[in-house]
Amino acid sequence: MSNQRTMVEQLADWAHDVRWEDLSGEAMQALKGRMLDSIGCAIGALEGKPVENIRRMTEDLGGEPLVTLIGGGKTTPDYATLYNGAAVRYLDFNDSYLAKNETGHPSDNIAPVLSAAEYADADGRDFLLALALAYQVQCRLSDVAPVRDNGFDHTVQGEYGAAVGAARAMRLDSSKIANAASIAGTGYNSLRVTRTGELSNWKGLAYPNTAMGAVHAAMLAKYGITGPREVFEGNKGFMDTIAGNFELDWSKEDLERVTETIIKRFNAEIHSQSSIEGLLELRGREQIKPEDIKEIRLTTFDVAYNIIGGGEEGGKKLIRYKEEADHSLPYMLAAAYLDGQVMPEQYEPERITRADVQELLQKVDVKPSDDYSNRFPDEMACRIELETNDGQIFTVEKYDYQGFKTQPASWDVLMEKYNGLTKKIDSDLAAEIADTIRNLENVKISELTELLGQVKIREAE
Repeated sequence: MSNQRTMVEQLADWAHDVRWEDLSGEAMQALKGRMLDSIGCAIGALEGKPVENIRRMTEDLGGEPLVTLIGGGKTTPDYATLYNGAAVRYLDFNDSYLAKNETGHPSDNIAPVLSAAEYADADGRDFLLALALAYQVQCRLSDVAPVRDNGFDHTVQGEYGAAVGAARAMRLDSSKIANAASIAGTGYNSLRVTRTGELSNWKGLAYPNTAMGAVHAAMLAKYGITGPREVFEGNKGFMDTIAGNFELDWSKEDLERVTETIIKRFNAEIHSQSSIEGLLELRGREQIKPEDIKEIRLTTFDVAYNIIGGGEEGGKKLIRYKEEADHSLPYMLAAAYLDGQVMPEQYEPERITRADVQELLQKVDVKPSDDYSNRFPDEMACRIELETNDGQIFTVEKYDYQGFKTQPASWDVLMEKYNGLTKKIDSDLAAEIADTIRNLENVKISELTELLGQVKIREAE
């Protein structure tokens, strides 16, 4: 066996050696903001049918009561990761990271790192540092090793981030962190069909499932199970079979990538955010009645066109349920214009099937622009032309939106979104959860999870 450190071992050495002092104040505040945003998304999703189904499965399977479920109850760290991760992800309202050829949701790492931290009785600093590692690993792999064009899902980069973050939160040594990452990296390479063509519940569950596997991999490593030490560069490894060759010197990495992630203003796929904001601005300015609209023409960047605009990942005008609606620019723009917002209410079954939105979405045309594509991911550029039945044309052009990295969401903006998502639970408890997250570096992680276990959705009056 070679004595040379492989790439996964170098990754593990770095992840093991970073200290609290390596985390900047800006990154710490960004992590707490992402926590607030994601916990709000999770609480707002507890009544979602797939989330309820996974809770039912979790309760039926049981498991040692070691880690808290949001909304009450306890189970094993891996089962808790699946359920809590499903809650964070279900609304498709959590943060995103834009690399040139890959887009992911790094806050999907919150559930695995939180489960591992609670299991290990970690404090808030341990948790935040481990979460920063998970963010950094996923985002940097997305930068240098995109997999979307090769038919694999963005959860592939996430499996490494989740495993490293969970293993660090569990205070494993460098060798075991490497084994956790290599086991997860070998075992959870998901297909991109998750997000193409006819969409299913799996769109929101692929990462929670990967994260569950990553926590399981960390547990296996804790108990001495080894993984392929050449998972990245070896024969038939990640580079050879999926990503192609890339270079990444982990010893030179910082923990700042979280500050490059962006927050969703609207409950819609991330690449739609600037176009929705632009259309709502035009709606407010011109006050055109929906029945007077002949066509809405959107020119956008290629990633938005291909994923949600009707490009290479399939048509977007046959919309029957949530998973199709929140990945369809025609639907999201039509709903935005009709309702003046895109929030969870816009994905209720009765809203999706109503004639007004079904008719208007057929009038939305999406096409890509080379100019806008070249500006991505530094800009989210788009142009909207709204033509009325009498031939008038109204336009708006956007380069970013509130929540993009050029307009970061402040704590107050995040609190407004959080309060809207948590309006069905006790307001005092919601406020206490938010205060605990804001002070997370000074508390035990169990103080937060105990509060999350007390969450209960109020019965409709």
